[in-house]
Amino acid sequence: MKAATLAQLAVAGGRTDKVRMTFTAVSSAPAAVVLLAAAAVVAVPELGTEQDGSDILNEVYSNSLLREPGLRPGVVFTLLMLAVPVLFLAGQSIRFGSPARDRRLAAMRLAGATPGQAVRIAAAETAAAALLGSIVGTGAFLLLRVLLHRRPADGRLPLPTDVLPSALAFTGVLVLVPVLAALIGAFLLRRVIITPLGVVRRVRSQSPRLWPGVLILVGVFAPLVIRPLGAFLARLDDTAGGDLALVVAFVGVLLAVAGVIIGTGWIAYTAGRLLHRFGRRPAMLLAGRNLMADPWNGSRTLSALLAALVVGAGVLAYRAYMVTHFAVTNEALARREDIVAESDQESFFRNAVDLVRIAVVVGALVAAAGIMVALAESIVARRRTYAGLIAAGVPRGVLGASIAWQTLAPLVPAVLVALTVGVSLLRAVVPAEATGRGGATCSGGPSDCYPGSPSWVEHPVVTRAVPVPLDDLLVLGGGAVAVMLLVVGVGLLLLRRSTDLDELRVA
Repeated sequence: MKAATLAQLAVAGGRTDKVRMTFTAVSSAPAAVVLLAAAAVVAVPELGTEQDGSDILNEVYSNSLLREPGLRPGVVFTLLMLAVPVLFLAGQSIRFGSPARDRRLAAMRLAGATPGQAVRIAAAETAAAALLGSIVGTGAFLLLRVLLHRRPADGRLPLPTDVLPSALAFTGVLVLVPVLAALIGAFLLRRVIITPLGVVRRVRSQSPRLWPGVLILVGVFAPLVIRPLGAFLARLDDTAGGDLALVVAFVGVLLAVAGVIIGTGWIAYTAGRLLHRFGRRPAMLLAGRNLMADPWNGSRTLSALLAALVVGAGVLAYRAYMVTHFAVTNEALARREDIVAESDQESFFRNAVDLVRIAVVVGALVAAAGIMVALAESIVARRRTYAGLIAAGVPRGVLGASIAWQTLAPLVPAVLVALTVGVSLLRAVVPAEATGRGGATCSGGPSDCYPGSPSWVEHPVVTRAVPVPLDDLLVLGGGAVAVMLLVVGVGLLLLRRSTDLDELRVA
C-alpha cells in the first residue's frame, strides 16, 4: 500500500472517527507542551564551576530549582513524569468510537485489505491526529513562552523563557508524540482480529488473582528489611549504604505502584461480587455483573489516576517529615545564629515539594479526563445494549445508577489502597521521628570552653514523631473521588442520547 493511499484511508472516516481524531489531537497537544518545557529546562546554560569545585549558580532566575545546576535534572524528571498521564489520556482517546472504526476496518478487509494493512491504517489515523496535536502544542508552547516572559523588579525570571529548546528537541517532540500514539494504537488492537465479516475481540474469562498484593507487600516492606543491611554497609562505606538504600527505595516504589495498578482488576472483581451478593436494587445487580464480566476495564482506566495518588501520598508524607524536621531543628537551634540559614533551607524544600504536588494534581486531573473519555467510549459502544434494555422497560435512571456504581465501587477501595501504599513507602524509607540537635554554646573564653566547664551549655536534643498527614490525604483522596463524581455526571449526559430507540435499527 502506497503512503499516499495509507494517509488518505487514515483520515477518511465518519463523524465518530473525526471526534476520535479530535480527542487524540487535543490530548497530544499538552504532551508536546510538557516535553518542550522539559527541553527548555535542559537548554538552561551551565556556567561552569567555582575554584572549590561547586557549580556556579545561574542568577538569571529567581527560582532555586533553576538556579542550581544539580536541581534542574529533578525538574526535568518531574516534567517527564507529568507527560506520562497525558500520554495515557491519548491512549484512552484512541479507544473512543472503536465500534465505528472496527466496522470501517472490516469494510476495508471486505474490499481486499490484509489484516496488517488494516492495523497500519488504524495506526496511521492515530499518528496523523497526534502529529496535528503536537504541532498545535508546539505553537502553544511558543505562545506561552512569549506571554510568560516578564521580568519582575529584581530582573530575575521565574521561568526559563529566555532560552529555546534545540532544533533537535523540537524535531524529536514532533516525531516522538505521533510515534508513541501510533504504537499505542497498534498495541490496543493486539487482541482484535479484523475479518471481512466483522471484528472479533479476544477476551479473558479467568477471574483476577490476588498476586498483585504480593508486589505491594514486597514494595512496602523491602526497605524495612534492607535498612539494617544498609546501616551496616554505611559503617563500612557510606556511599555504598546510601546507594543501596536509594536503589531499594526506587525498586520498592516501582513494585508497589505496579501492584496497585494491576491489583485494581481484583478490586473491581471483588466489588462486583459484593454488589451481586448483597445488592438489592437492579442498578447494583447490573453493576456487579458488569464488573465481574470485565474487571480489567477498571484497571485500565484507573491506572494513571492510582499511580498519581500513590506518588501524591508519598509527597505528602515527605512534606510532613520535612516540616517536622525543620520545626525540631529550629527549636533546637533557637539560640544559635544559623537559624536564618535553616529558614531559607526550609523555604527552598517547601517550594520544591509544592512543585511536585502541583505536578501530581495536574497528573490526576489529566488521568480523570482519560477516565471520562473511556467512560464515554463504553457508553457509546454499548448503546444498542442500553437501548434494548430501555425498550424492555428498564428506566434510564437505573442504567445511570448502574454506571455510577460500576465506576465508584472499585474506585473508593482502590483510592484507599493507593494512599496507604504511598504513605507506607515513604514511612518505610524515612524515619518515623525527626531529631534536632542543638549542640552547645559557650559564654567564656577559649580556655573555659570545654565540656563540663561552667561556661559550657549543652542544649537538649529535640525529638518529635512525624505525624501522618491525614488532613492532606483526606483532601487528596476526597478530591479524586469528587473529580470522579464529576466525570460520572458528564458521562451520564451521553446516556440519554445513546439510549434512543433508533439505535435498535439495523443499517
